[in-house]
Parts: sequence; structure tokens; C-alpha cells
Amino acid sequence: MAESLGQRIKLVRGKISQDVFAVTIGVSRGSLSAYERDESQPAAEVLKEICTKYKVSADWLLFGEGGLESTPLEAPIGDVDLKLIPLVEARISAGQGSLEVNGTSERSYAFRMDFLLRKGNPDAMVLMRVAGDSMQPEIMDNDIVLIDQSKKDIIPGKIFAVGFEEAIYLKRIDMIPGKVILKSVNEECYPPISLDIQGDIAEQFRVIGKVIWSGREYR
Repeated sequence: MAESLGQRIKLVRGKISQDVFAVTIGVSRGSLSAYERDESQPAAEVLKEICTKYKVSADWLLFGEGGLESTPLEAPIGDVDLKLIPLVEARISAGQGSLEVNGTSERSYAFRMDFLLRKGNPDAMVLMRVAGDSMQPEIMDNDIVLIDQSKKDIIPGKIFAVGFEEAIYLKRIDMIPGKVILKSVNEECYPPISLDIQGDIAEQFRVIGKVIWSGREYR
């Protein structure tokens, strides 16, 4: 089963050599190899070439939805507005809340703009990788989450990325007067955390953004 974009590109290529396939879609062999290993993301023009020349469904190629050819293109992929969302070089710990951020980006992933606009503000969105098992089975260790940093108003029960002191947590949030309760899905191993946000402590608590999507890479 082709779980990633790279695996689906490789499935489209089939028995065609990388050299020949790369020429037909207008990229170098090295770039194609990186796409298939999910080390980099093809530009929209490259995705369009794959869909057009190999009669592949855009929804299947981008998201794994429907069949490789059975789902017709709603529009040519060149007419689908895509936006690259950066995967920041950070690890949000869903366990102990470790923080490793240097402000740079590992890579970017393409999302359909219409999807992002339905979810929030695309310009405020980033991807981060999860470390820890406290949100399993809903969000697994090493999953990638899409965070809208413009959504900072706490909605009880929804999953947010929040920071407290030098830690980042990926948790469901509840609030009571003067306190924030961070809840894990895996409550058996990770009981709720109560944070007193009164006084000076309030300055150390921050809502980074709301989690609006999660995805998983298979190797």
C-alpha cells in the first residue's frame, strides 16, 4: 500500500527506469530519487506532469484518496492551488514536553489551498513532528501535525500545541479559574497536568496553535 507521496510516485513509475521517468517529468534523476524517498517534495509543475502524462488522479497522487486512475481529476492539477507548508525543525514532545527548536525548516509539504482555507489561516500554519506516546492512539510517536498558529483561543477538548516554561506540549486543554488542565489521550500512562497560570506563571504559559491535521510517514 502506497502510504506516502514518494511511494505513490514510485508506484506510477513502475518498471520504467528512473532515468527515463525523470526525463518525462522534467526533473533530474537525483531529484526523482529524493521524491521517492520522501526526502523532498515535487513542485506543482512536476505533479502536474505526472498526472497528465501518466493519467493519474491528483487526489490519489497527493493524498492517497480513491484509485490511481479510477477517480477522475476534478480539475487539472495545474489549476489546483497548492501551498507549501514548512516542517519546522522541532520536536513537540507528546510525552515529557522536550523542546528542540532552532527556527529553520527541514522540508515543506504541499497542501491544497482550498483545504487549508477551510481549516484556518494558511499563512500561519506550520508542520511539526511529534515525539512521545501520550496522545496515542489518536496521534502516534513520530507523526506530523499541522498547526494553525493563528488559532490561539482555547476550545475545551480540542488538541493544541502549548508551551510552558521551556517545554512544548501537544494536549487537549480544559480550563478552570486560574488553571489550565492539559490532558493526554493515553491517560493511563500520562495523567492530566494542572498548570497554575495566575500571576507571574501566566507569562510562562503560551498557546502556540491549534492542531488541525495529522499525518504519518511509513518507512
